[in-house]
Amino acid sequence: MRPICPLPPSSPVMAFKPFCDFFASWMPPGISDTEYVVAQYDGAVAYMDSAIQTILTAIDTHGLRENTIIALNGDHGETLFDHDCYFDHHGLYEPTIHVPLIVSYAKRIPAGARLKGYTQHKDLVPTLLDLAEIDAGINFDGHSLVPMALGEVASHETGIYITECTWMRKHGWRTPAWKLIIALEPDFHFKPEIELYDLVADPDENNNLAAQEPDVVAALTKRMNDYIARREEETGLPNPIHNQGDWHGSEGVGPFKTSQQAYDTLHIGDPKQAASLQAKSRE
Repeated sequence: MRPICPLPPSSPVMAFKPFCDFFASWMPPGISDTEYVVAQYDGAVAYMDSAIQTILTAIDTHGLRENTIIALNGDHGETLFDHDCYFDHHGLYEPTIHVPLIVSYAKRIPAGARLKGYTQHKDLVPTLLDLAEIDAGINFDGHSLVPMALGEVASHETGIYITECTWMRKHGWRTPAWKLIIALEPDFHFKPEIELYDLVADPDENNNLAAQEPDVVAALTKRMNDYIARREEETGLPNPIHNQGDWHGSEGVGPFKTSQQAYDTLHIGDPKQAASLQAKSRE
């Protein structure tokens, strides 16, 4: 069960300097604990569910379900009160990187099946083209998920490369059993450089085993580096995560040297400034 955290000005959430002004801009005065904020998220999800149901009902009403490909996909998850990444979608933990994908097409996809293998965003376009029986003549990085849905393939991947470079610059490697996270520079949460989680015994990723399992860290690091080298050879391009310069928007600062420097530098003032920072990062 998720802990309930009080939200007075001295709480860990409201005392987190990089985000505290942003939180104050939309959290109502007098809010007592984190469950109020979580409830707003639950309400937003419930509203989206009802909106999607309206679309599906219209499709059924017009007798179009059998000939309609329906795909629902999330671009990222959301961290509510986990791993100190308060009410945001940064971090390489499961609440952020594990996203929903629902595909319905009565002609080719069995109803009600839940797949255990890996799927990634890169697989969505190949899947939709396959279902629509369109040959785009493109060698996609992703794979059609139709063979997985039909039970012909368990998974197209045995491990996946994970990266982030919005509020922290990190990358890692995830397998069904393990997740490795490596910080490429100190982060503003003062977390360790290397994190390793046993996803079977510890699915909530609360127990960092990097110090206890150095052989696992070494093996996963090798797999990750081998993947990076292969992709660099295939594309003829360097790995972008290694070449981000002033990714944080503070010109001339370069990579952070300490977590304290990151904590003192990064800041969102209000929703408008947050949108501006995101737009600037895409330039």
